[in-house]
Amino acid sequence: MTDYPRTFPAEKIGLHPRNKHRGRYDFATLIQASPALARYVKINAHKDASIDFANPQAVKALNSALLKYFYNVTHWDIPAQYLCPPIPGRADYLHYMADLLASMNASIIPTGNTVRVLDIGVGANAIYPLIGQREYGWHFVGADIDPAALENVQQVLAANSGLCSIELRLQTSSSAIFKGLVKPDEQFDLTMCNPPFHASLHEARAGTERKLRNLGKVNASSKAPVLNFGGQAAELYCAGGEQAFVTIMVNESRQIAQQCLWFTTLISKASSLPSVYRALKNVNALQVKTIDMAQGQKKSRVVAWTFLNASQQRAWYARNIDSQ
Repeated sequence: MTDYPRTFPAEKIGLHPRNKHRGRYDFATLIQASPALARYVKINAHKDASIDFANPQAVKALNSALLKYFYNVTHWDIPAQYLCPPIPGRADYLHYMADLLASMNASIIPTGNTVRVLDIGVGANAIYPLIGQREYGWHFVGADIDPAALENVQQVLAANSGLCSIELRLQTSSSAIFKGLVKPDEQFDLTMCNPPFHASLHEARAGTERKLRNLGKVNASSKAPVLNFGGQAAELYCAGGEQAFVTIMVNESRQIAQQCLWFTTLISKASSLPSVYRALKNVNALQVKTIDMAQGQKKSRVVAWTFLNASQQRAWYARNIDSQ
């Protein structure tokens, strides 16, 4: 086997302390776990082992190796042109949400399948349920409007053991988020979402071109796959972008205010925050938190809100502890 250089800095800047990806990618170890990655690993100009992050097949092979080595997801794949997300950042979201739940539970992270999480827009990759189930044992409901995406996730679940605490639901309305999805008698400790980032396909393609230029692929933009080296329309953009999507989510959350402890969503653009805060004020959210995250130079944040007061929150946890 090729002896790849191992020049590891202490940590990647900004990642959560429990994130398993704080160190530099150990390609030799990852290739041992997933030999298919080897064909994409090269020595770069800095004498380090790396992959071409503009190559969607290379990124997918890296994700597959990370899931296999760190999370015991031995079989994972996505169809061509579906979103292939960066795993370290997705893991960060989950760890910060575990902290959020712990902050209301005597600083103890609640684990096990009595903790119920709704993932809005699970996609074909199912990254949040896969990592969240392996890390914390939470029960996930993964929802999407794309039947093909859910079919792929079902194949992933069937090919791996121990993932029975993940269920899938189809959102049949393209204009709804929680409506018709959350059952009248069920409750969730947490909802998560990575909303469509862009307002149009044109904006999404422009984002791809910027990313490729940052990677030094200045001549590749004319044939570039859409943002993040894959992604269907619903994954990448919607009318009004993330501001409009999250505003709908906030408005609908009011209708199921007593059925969820914390509603949360990623917010990629800081410029989206004022409109999100206005929407939350309009629906009378009782508590709003903004959690900053960083992965190197990339900055993002999670906005979380609840409609439950302090006594209702205590009762929520008392009930869940009794059920464990």
